[in-house]
Amino acid sequence: MSSIRLVRPRCFLLASAALTSFATLDLPAAVAQQAREPLPPVEVSPAQSRKPAKPAARDAQSPRRAASRRPAAASAAAKPVVPTAAAQTPLNTNVVAESASRLGLTVQETPATVEVISAATMREQGYRTVSEVAQGAVGVTSGDNPAEPAAFSMRGFTNSQINMLYNGIKIGPQNMTSRITDTANLAAVEFLKGPASLMSGEGAAGGAINLITKQPHTGPIRNEADFSWDSLNSFGVHYGSGGSTNVQGLDYRFDISRASLNGFADDTNTKTLDVSGQLNYRISDSLKIWGAIEYREDRSKAYWGAPLVPIAFSGSHATSGIVSGNYVSNFNKTKLGAITIDDRTFNTNYNVLDNRNVAQEVWLRGGFELKLAPDLTLKSQAYAYGAERTWFNNEIEAFNASTGLPNSNMVDRERFYVAHSQRLVGNITDLIWDANIAGFDNRLVTTLSSSYLDFVRPGAANFPDDYVSLVNPDRGLYGLLTTQQQTARIDNEALSFEDRLKLTRTFALVGGLRVEHIGLDRNSTDSAGLEKANFPFSTSWVPTTGRIGYTWEAVPGLTFFSQYATGADISANNIFLLGPTQPLDLTTARTYETGVKHLFWDNRAEWSFSAYDILRKNVYAAAGGMQLNIAGRQESKGVELAAAVRPIDPLRLWGNIAYVDARYADYNFAGGSFSGNTPPNVPRVVANAGASYRFFTPWPVELGITGRYVGDRYNTDANVVTMKAYTVADVYAFVDIPKTVFNAVDQARLGFRVRNITDKRYAIWGDPFYPDQILLGAPRTYELSAAFKW
Repeated sequence: MSSIRLVRPRCFLLASAALTSFATLDLPAAVAQQAREPLPPVEVSPAQSRKPAKPAARDAQSPRRAASRRPAAASAAAKPVVPTAAAQTPLNTNVVAESASRLGLTVQETPATVEVISAATMREQGYRTVSEVAQGAVGVTSGDNPAEPAAFSMRGFTNSQINMLYNGIKIGPQNMTSRITDTANLAAVEFLKGPASLMSGEGAAGGAINLITKQPHTGPIRNEADFSWDSLNSFGVHYGSGGSTNVQGLDYRFDISRASLNGFADDTNTKTLDVSGQLNYRISDSLKIWGAIEYREDRSKAYWGAPLVPIAFSGSHATSGIVSGNYVSNFNKTKLGAITIDDRTFNTNYNVLDNRNVAQEVWLRGGFELKLAPDLTLKSQAYAYGAERTWFNNEIEAFNASTGLPNSNMVDRERFYVAHSQRLVGNITDLIWDANIAGFDNRLVTTLSSSYLDFVRPGAANFPDDYVSLVNPDRGLYGLLTTQQQTARIDNEALSFEDRLKLTRTFALVGGLRVEHIGLDRNSTDSAGLEKANFPFSTSWVPTTGRIGYTWEAVPGLTFFSQYATGADISANNIFLLGPTQPLDLTTARTYETGVKHLFWDNRAEWSFSAYDILRKNVYAAAGGMQLNIAGRQESKGVELAAAVRPIDPLRLWGNIAYVDARYADYNFAGGSFSGNTPPNVPRVVANAGASYRFFTPWPVELGITGRYVGDRYNTDANVVTMKAYTVADVYAFVDIPKTVFNAVDQARLGFRVRNITDKRYAIWGDPFYPDQILLGAPRTYELSAAFKW
């Protein structure tokens, strides 16, 4: 996998795989009151977990808000998760989303669009990886195994314009650090839409995606085990355990998962291992300490797509409905004319036989939470992260349409190698103060954070190339490798303030300000170890970003919100692609957003709507061949609608739809202009829909179907090749085995799922750095699964 990427991103039914966490639980009636209550005092709780809603706790943290009057605490790190069924509303807007606010606000109380997909939803919808979770979220698209599982598009922005967070911590540039991530050890995945620099710092023009690991809970020890297998011979296993120990005040959580995901292309496979654990120790009513460790590993044999081929060459093997357009090869500059995907290449892997993608990651986190006074709480966590990553591939498959040459009508290839050695250390400290100002309830969170990132990047100093036949290629080996080295060090210090002032019981102002210092030091040497021209160099920035908004609960359960927010990031976040002589001004972004969130019909139905306008300036965009162009502005406007309803107990219906109009402006360069063009991988319309029906028989059975529509997209800024719109559907069935069958097991479920039931062939992603090829989606597969809790 290339270490650095920039990608960009009709009308259909409502939909939403992400909203199905509404699925299994009863819905108490207390939710409508929650937003009207004043903020509660902060309670001591473990860092990087979420507040459970009263009276039930949160086994499933999902996009919205469950049934309770209010969460008991308000901090970025909330109460332990109790692994019992948590009552929740159809869209789960009672959940505290840590990536959206440090004030302990629920999704309903946050003046922004936030979606939280819970572990329960991930299990129910069969989301095996974070990429699959993203594909079920409102308006989000992504690459997929075995292609580009770390590529995301949201609100018209892609990859490095979306911050990837781990328990609220930014690891580094998303386009360089993200890996395929199994969901088995995760409690939730949060999606915060729009510029989010207030919460996660520079790099969040499109928003942030936050991965939340499973946390300890106080109470009896509970265990869980999951197994799955599919028709591609993929498998996954997971075991988890947590609860209170015999030591008073000491709680634990431990998870281990192993998966092997086989791709549909020849000789493609991703193997993952994830081991995580955390201890929480409540020393007293006012002090809690905690510590966590995680080891993650993934090893894969990669697939980099199917080459664009002239229709005239493919003849009867040309396909329709996957791609269209006329194309001149970016790699070999030959004119392909009208292009297609040749049906003989659907399962072909053009990568070298000795290819490998490997990553090993270690997390260490720890901290404390101290109640200094009834209205004053201090929280702090320190963290250290280390990663070793390697890509060793052919990543280019470019059809050569020349005549009379040895490589005529062949597929040109070029090798790619890069490795990462990354170290990250940092600290985040919050001071939370609850006060009454002139009779108004107020909460203020002051946050001081600092981090130090050390990034060493050996890369190929030469790029061997060759060519192979389109059909049944002789894949060969990588060949000669010489290396050069690049280094980057990024210092980051930030001071931020976030405040919520309740002017009435139903109207609140929410705002925040972040002042940040970013220091960048870079060096680059050739294969002989000599420094290149203009290196080393250093630069720094001091951006100020923030948010101001309101929430108004006009009637019980109906909340209106609006916000204005800003963001900033190092240009394109490509700290190794940008040369020292290129402009290094910060990219800035701002958004206007307004919307409504509504819970009604005795908590059986819920919907949300938002409209937004985002402007990003000084944008670097991929030009192919690991080059960058600069675009003056990127504009993105759109709307998002999500809904879920349970008209009768056995039946659930849910859906979401997102429309976005994303365009470049002032994007001029020598020889042309892309002004008015759409960024790559950005569909105008994305929709999900689903329904399920549960038969309350002695052995309860649930049948369900989900559908997904993704509109047309382009693979480059030039907008000459279109990846055609597609619709795919999954069907599934669950059988819950009564406890009388397995006395030692509290819950047992067997599942059967058919993914892509119509066996649709479609383009899922296009990498603008490699525009000569298209990444295809997976064909129909069958899956069996089993899950147990005791």
